[in-house]
Amino acid sequence: MTSEIVVSDEIKQILKRSCYDCHSNETTWPFYSYVFPVSYLVSNHVTEGREELNFSEFGKLPERKQNKKIYEVWEQVDDGEMPPLDYRLMHPSAKLSDKDKEVLKNWANQFSEESE
Repeated sequence: MTSEIVVSDEIKQILKRSCYDCHSNETTWPFYSYVFPVSYLVSNHVTEGREELNFSEFGKLPERKQNKKIYEVWEQVDDGEMPPLDYRLMHPSAKLSDKDKEVLKNWANQFSEESE
């Protein structure tokens, strides 16, 4: 059994571009993440992100919890909380397009009933 989340290529591409730096074990550490005190802030942000949701270890969660987490992803995107503004400012490619949001919404809606 794989630990990483199993999704379509389209969804995986969106997640990798907009979520994986803070919510996986595949973080791409930018140059400023090696400069104190920014290093502390970035490291702490990633640690907190992984604790909340780690796509690299998603398969270890019980199915019901996976479903709930998937729907929570959409809720946070829909509320404008994810990706966070400070991250989007430093990583413009992480900004979700309307099409990206629609794809995530359709994906999450498959799990909204199951997570109740």
